[in-house]
Amino acid sequence: MPFPEGFLWGGASAANQCEGAYDEGGRGLANVDVIPHGSERNDVSRGLRRMLDFEPGYYYPAQTGIDFYHHYREDIELFAEMGFKVFRLSIAWTRIFPHGDEETPNEEGLAFYEDVFRCCRAHGIEPLVTITHFDCPIHLVKEYGAWRNRKLIDFYKKLVRVLFTRYKGLVRWWITFNEMNMILHRPFMGAGIVLEPGENPLAAEYRAAHNELVASAWAVKIAHEIDPENKVGCMLAAGSYYPYSCRPEDVRAAQLKNQENYFFVDVQSRGYYPGYAKKFLEREAIDVGITNEDEKILAENTVDFVSFSYYSSRCIAGDPSIAGGVAEGNAFAGVENPFVRTSDWGWIIDPLGFRITINDLWDRYQKPLFVVENGLGAYDEVKPDGSIDDDYRIEYLREHIEAMRDAIEKDGVEMLGYTTWGPIDLVSAGSGEMEKRYGFIYVDRDNRGSGTLARSKKKSFSWYKQVIATNGEDLG
Repeated sequence: MPFPEGFLWGGASAANQCEGAYDEGGRGLANVDVIPHGSERNDVSRGLRRMLDFEPGYYYPAQTGIDFYHHYREDIELFAEMGFKVFRLSIAWTRIFPHGDEETPNEEGLAFYEDVFRCCRAHGIEPLVTITHFDCPIHLVKEYGAWRNRKLIDFYKKLVRVLFTRYKGLVRWWITFNEMNMILHRPFMGAGIVLEPGENPLAAEYRAAHNELVASAWAVKIAHEIDPENKVGCMLAAGSYYPYSCRPEDVRAAQLKNQENYFFVDVQSRGYYPGYAKKFLEREAIDVGITNEDEKILAENTVDFVSFSYYSSRCIAGDPSIAGGVAEGNAFAGVENPFVRTSDWGWIIDPLGFRITINDLWDRYQKPLFVVENGLGAYDEVKPDGSIDDDYRIEYLREHIEAMRDAIEKDGVEMLGYTTWGPIDLVSAGSGEMEKRYGFIYVDRDNRGSGTLARSKKKSFSWYKQVIATNGEDLG
């Protein structure tokens, strides 16, 4: 049996990409709400275009998502029908503290998530909860400058204390921050950072990252104090960088890009800033404001497990012009790799890269790993009879599950579970599209927010059900 007994099969989502109901239940406005679909989405998410409220003439897909807020019982029943052991979802910070700095939490928001978690439990599904999946209250952006301000550490500590206390016994798997390394690529989406004129972007990004790292360590400490059964992990947007060639300059470029990504987990898993990071900050004259207390908290409160997303590997050259210039399928720029396939959106498809990435993380940290995002965004065609034959999705997932199985069985990696992104169609974080579909469950919604929101099963629904039922033995 390559997959261990109790392996947690399931799917993953994010509040801002599926919940909708942005102004219901006392919820406040967040950075993730005001990133529009269309040509300006990239600049807004990168903090280059200031947009802190809804502006006329734009469509904001997070306002409605797929209306999980009103459909969660139906959706969780479908997940249970597939046999999910775990469902990764996230908390919308502004449902709990609408402005982020209130003294008391919003009971309607707390009650909503309690209902969701109880619904999961009733169906035998473990909730795996991301505390912050890019959400930052707009009030904290406007009044404090978002995560560049240390005051957010205390606001976050209050948030997590409320969550760990309220949901004790209901939730025991937690992730502090989603893809913290996204701060370096999309700082407004990742941490609410709007870059000011003349500001050093790197300084703002690394200051925000430091504050999130300290907040994450505090969350680990508080979680273990409130309930020793809690398991708390970090989360990385993973995908190992390959050197474009065996030229030493290309190998060194890949090493540097991998260090840039691993920095966040290095701190959260090992408990201290690695030497290469200290030297980088010194060269760039960046002061992140680290204190003696920060160092103590980081050292004493490392994560219990390392979770990560994997969609593709990456390729880098010391001189991009040698490789024909830069290619960018998602937020992580690189050069084109001629030895791999690509998706409808130009993302590299590299199952062996998944195994390589898993081994890189295991060798580096020697902590249990949890794959919390892996999937294929593709166009789906609904046939006249309503069926959807998404064999391309089945093929992608089969190849990646086989690679994960090899990492466990042949390489000796300790793996806790696997949650696909996303088990149901939802709004793409990168492009803001609905038509870039990932799910086993189709949602009748288009890129402009039209559609009935009706749910229907794709061919992959039955396939994944069989994968789970056989604990990964039958991959079709």
